[in-house]
Amino acid sequence: MKILLQNSWALRRLVAVMVVGFGVGMIYYGMPLGLGNLSFDLYWSVALNALSEFPASFLTFFLIEKLDRKVSVMGLALLSGICSVSCVLVRWKRMQIGLELVSFFSACAAFDVVLIYTLELFPTCVRNSGVSMVRQALVFGGVFSPVLVAAGRKNGFLSYGVFGVTIAVCGLFVACLPETRGRTFCDTMDEEERKNEAINNGVDKV
Repeated sequence: MKILLQNSWALRRLVAVMVVGFGVGMIYYGMPLGLGNLSFDLYWSVALNALSEFPASFLTFFLIEKLDRKVSVMGLALLSGICSVSCVLVRWKRMQIGLELVSFFSACAAFDVVLIYTLELFPTCVRNSGVSMVRQALVFGGVFSPVLVAAGRKNGFLSYGVFGVTIAVCGLFVACLPETRGRTFCDTMDEEERKNEAINNGVDKV
């Protein structure tokens, strides 16, 4: 962990991906808690949300090699945020639960991609520390969810609206991170730094 804090490029990556993780975690853990605030049947809502995690995981598993990490995370975060905010604005029950499912599905897929992305952002010597910090950020985002869900019983925007705005804004921080698709893993900080310099100079030496 100390090595991460001593290197400015590693610290920037860690902070950026933790902010993204915070936004994803808030909606991933919070949205199922707030289903009671919607007009749709609670039991069906819970069942459909649970089922939506499977296709999200399968989609990530099969497409991760073809997807750019930055575009994927940003696109999923924005889609999840827009649909979450729309849940507050739409009153038609079926449309509301449909938007909620798309939002939760996108958050589930973003959750998986963020963890894979984090593995690729850091060299082997600090990879466990980086992933652990991002996991903490994901859970920390979920800490605020029950408070927002409780507030959302009186004003829907304070739950699903805040969820949507948070994941959309936090997802933009992925723009500060490098693209890692197709790159090989580095073992040391020096090796990662040399690779970054080569890429910045327009010459990929790996």
